[in-house]
Amino acid sequence: MAEDQRSQPNNPKGAEKVVRFGNVPTVDLTQVTPEPDAMSLIPETAAIRYSVLPINVNDDTLTIVADYPDDLQLIDTISRMTNKKINIVIPLRGNLHDSISTEYKKLRDAGIEEISLEEAIDDNKYMDESVLDIIAPMEVVREEEVDQAAVEAAQDAPIIKAVDMIFTQAVRERASDIHIAPEEKTLKIRYRVDGVLHDSLTLPPEIQSAILTRIKILANMNIAERRRPQDGSFTGKIAGKTIDFRVGTIGTNWGEYAVLRVLDKTFNLFELENIGMPDYIRDVYAQCLAAPFGMIIISGPTGSGKTTTLYASLLKLNSDELNIMSIEDPVEYKFRGVRQIQVNRAANITFAAGLRACMRMDPDVILVGEIRDQETAETAVNAALTGHLVLTSIHANDAVGALVRLIDLGVEPFLVTSAVIATASQRLVRKICPKCAELKQAPLGDSLAYKQVTGKERTEFNYGAGCNNCNFKGYKGRIGVFEVLPITDPIRSLVVRNASAPEIKEQATKEGMLPMRNHGMVLAKEGVTTPGEVARHVFTIG
Repeated sequence: MAEDQRSQPNNPKGAEKVVRFGNVPTVDLTQVTPEPDAMSLIPETAAIRYSVLPINVNDDTLTIVADYPDDLQLIDTISRMTNKKINIVIPLRGNLHDSISTEYKKLRDAGIEEISLEEAIDDNKYMDESVLDIIAPMEVVREEEVDQAAVEAAQDAPIIKAVDMIFTQAVRERASDIHIAPEEKTLKIRYRVDGVLHDSLTLPPEIQSAILTRIKILANMNIAERRRPQDGSFTGKIAGKTIDFRVGTIGTNWGEYAVLRVLDKTFNLFELENIGMPDYIRDVYAQCLAAPFGMIIISGPTGSGKTTTLYASLLKLNSDELNIMSIEDPVEYKFRGVRQIQVNRAANITFAAGLRACMRMDPDVILVGEIRDQETAETAVNAALTGHLVLTSIHANDAVGALVRLIDLGVEPFLVTSAVIATASQRLVRKICPKCAELKQAPLGDSLAYKQVTGKERTEFNYGAGCNNCNFKGYKGRIGVFEVLPITDPIRSLVVRNASAPEIKEQATKEGMLPMRNHGMVLAKEGVTTPGEVARHVFTIG
């Protein structure tokens, strides 16, 4: 059907970009600016549930964006909710679900409309009774009564909806973690997106106990324990995706603090070619993976993508000719061809015990999720020395630091040099949003950071201006920054004679190792990220 680009006559103010697609009006979501008055007529949770974005209100007519303009039931529902006649336009460009989340968040951030608890936990804007009355804390004395009250409140429909909304919004914003943080006069819901923590929702402190109890019930945790740290997990289905939540709680001065790790089980495992390694680094790493036995160590802090790289490495190796096993805590993602074992300390299945058990199963490749102690380190080294290819991770600042850390855990230097064939290190930096990237004059700090690493002057770099696509952050998604250190004979000699980390790094650089900060600045030069991002994540490394 041909598109008629003539503007619709008498376009409403909030729908200047409306055109006609055949007989149906359309709107470009990347260009339209919804009116706050229109958005105030439909609560955010209702907009998400019904997949509609109000953009304009004119007297008794409300214009909304929806995917199905002939959905009479939807028109009737929105009309009764708003007491308005409904005019539907369809989105021509842009993602409707992303636009709904972005526009309502902009409204809250601008202070035009503070989200109310009623809107947060019930789709009906005109509630018969106050939600605060439903879940107001009871005046009780005995602890068991407090627990029972919390359980009853947590099972109320409004609280269930509130918790579901928190989870749904986290998935929509691609959050890796949800923080439920009590403060003196508020309860803050915070999301970590692309490695950065930001406030998303502020709720009254009175509902803190009910929300935490609801989460504990889901995670099969002890609802009566509020002071000691607890861990739990559960699985849910949100927006068609199967999501695992790992829950941790601890008592703080303002009450119990909870953090939930969000793991998308529909996550597609990356192949080695797609994790962000440039060709010249990936070729070296792939050569090390081709070794029949030995140890490859990935280092970096928590949340730096080590597990993704390890899984990509297994995918590279995975074949019917190899027996591949893993011992992990926890098993984050499952895939065919690999026998994965979950650490279970209650059953005495630790990394070391699980690794020893794996070695009796005739494996060719063993993945050890993390080396944390001397026993695991020594067992992994022995596995590598007895004809197995061992892939593992360790907490260290850089590729050289991984060797130093292994020795610090009690492994003899000559065993380290005999077992380890390569170490790698990585960080994740935010990518500039491709939709709003602009070449701009760089801040002085960015220019100095670039010159410090490359020795070259550069005053302009790409920066994100902020748009609907990136939720007005200027960044969307992350990419890895890597360095790979093959263990050559000169490196082995330095390690055996207990040379310092700077000496080993100097030799590695002479042999062609590209440090992480240099790889990061290559990405900045190419417009993928900014020098400030590289400096923030990598410059702590000497």
